[in-house]
Amino acid sequence: MSTAIVTGPPVPGSSLESDLRALGFEVRAASDTAEAEALLTAVPADRRVAVVDARFVGHAHALRLGLTDPRFPLAAIPGAVTAQPAARPALARALAREAAAGGATDLAVDGLVTALDADVHRPELGSLVAAVPADPQARNEARQAVAVVDDEAVRLKSAVKSRDGFFTTFFISPYSRYLARWCARRGLTPNQVTTASLLTALVAAACAATGTRTGFVAAGVLLLCSFVLDCVDGQLARYSLQYSTLGAWLDATFDRAKEYAYYAGLALGAARGGDDVWALALGAMVLQTCRHVVDFSFNEANHDATANTSPTAALSGRLDSVGWTVWVRRMIVLPIGERWALIAVLTAATTPRITFYVLLAGCAFAATYTTAGRVLRSLTRKAKRTDRAAKALADLADTGPLAELSARVLHRASRGPAVLWAAAGTALLLLAAWLDGPGPALVGAAVVYVLISSEAVVKPLKGALDWLVPPLFRAAEYGTVLILASKSGVNGALPAAFGLVAAVAYHHYDTVYRIRGDAGAPPAWLVRAVGGQEGRTLLVTVLATALTAAQFKAALTVLAVLVAGLVLVESIRFWVSAGAPAVHDEGEPA
Repeated sequence: MSTAIVTGPPVPGSSLESDLRALGFEVRAASDTAEAEALLTAVPADRRVAVVDARFVGHAHALRLGLTDPRFPLAAIPGAVTAQPAARPALARALAREAAAGGATDLAVDGLVTALDADVHRPELGSLVAAVPADPQARNEARQAVAVVDDEAVRLKSAVKSRDGFFTTFFISPYSRYLARWCARRGLTPNQVTTASLLTALVAAACAATGTRTGFVAAGVLLLCSFVLDCVDGQLARYSLQYSTLGAWLDATFDRAKEYAYYAGLALGAARGGDDVWALALGAMVLQTCRHVVDFSFNEANHDATANTSPTAALSGRLDSVGWTVWVRRMIVLPIGERWALIAVLTAATTPRITFYVLLAGCAFAATYTTAGRVLRSLTRKAKRTDRAAKALADLADTGPLAELSARVLHRASRGPAVLWAAAGTALLLLAAWLDGPGPALVGAAVVYVLISSEAVVKPLKGALDWLVPPLFRAAEYGTVLILASKSGVNGALPAAFGLVAAVAYHHYDTVYRIRGDAGAPPAWLVRAVGGQEGRTLLVTVLATALTAAQFKAALTVLAVLVAGLVLVESIRFWVSAGAPAVHDEGEPA
């Protein structure tokens, strides 16, 4: 329950109180500043409180945006301010100061907002009206402005992401926003729609696993239906402002779970037809995960950069001014909409092998395009990386106890850029795995890789290209597992490796969204318990060398179960706890 304190004398013909009640507020009236302070004190501490000027004129959706968004402790629009329980003391202090200064005078809500000693979120209202007219003529003009703008049309439009892919923008959003409104009017929550999307994708994966043409067609159709629901859940959250910590976690993880489960379904279906494409399925997951880490690392490295003078960024801005180039550039990076549409059509029309070949080629081109552009931006921009950015990159690197021990024992100061050390270590390890396979030489290369990993992260990651360190580490770890499982030659090794990489990838995605929510990395005990990226890599090379092929398959399975159990339990505990951040990502389409 929320409480709205409406200050000042009632205004004839005003719908303010009914609008506030429709938004779930209990309305109380205060004639002056002192009474408003007394009412605020009387409201239970666990309630959200809004203070609204009785003269307010505006759209109901402007009030909704300003007063009901759960992501912001303090928020305000002209004539109204709201505080969640955590921010109530700041509002109480400001109101006390206003009461001491004005006593029994009318409360100026906008002045109260100015007096707040905390950060206040001010939502973008666009064409929506929110005003406190000073006289009858201004009130008339404000009401006319309200009548001109269709509140519901603005609300529907704002439910769609401001930046999205071509396929989503032109083939999904024109009708999915109405599905979102339909869900809102029937009391459905974004989390329920997210869960429905997951279940639909899992059924699609099961259909693909049948290995029949009918199953493949059904899988493609259901995958597209799952994507529509995936768009609807975010649009429903924006339409009704239903953001939650659990919803953030579900939305962040289910997209990856759906896509990678579908890869597994395609591989199972191909196996039923006598074609083993598990290596391709695992390769697609490795490539896609490394692409995402490039995105995450680059964005975190430049999250709060102090300057942006890159000629490459300027060229990109000029290209964006030419409308069609925007859509071409968004399409060729294969965001989730284009990627899932491609997978769905290829599944229905071709074979799993062809689907994976096209997917790998497309993702490889997209990864090359985006990474090359970001490298050019990083080399040509003049910016100083902050401590926050360096810490985020260090957390994304997922350094474990072996690299930490190496740094402490050797007491060395790294020479040369961190990215060169990471690239050298990754190249050494993958070449040893590919050329030599399991054996003492590979274990030796893995030991050297541990030392090089330590060298790469011994100093703060503030170099121009240090954002490449985490994706290089991902390529080293996932690529080693893929190569060794392929070389084992035993049936079932690649599915076990698929499970292990999926479990570790979940841990890395979980780290990303914790950082995005300003909650830091997972606890140190978890990183140590799962070995860190270098520890797991060394362990896999030792297991491949010391065990038979059949035993190696079993070891990969056990390792996958252990890692998945640890990271899932800790992740679920964190994301359903009261202190988890409400991550609402409006960035690049995944």
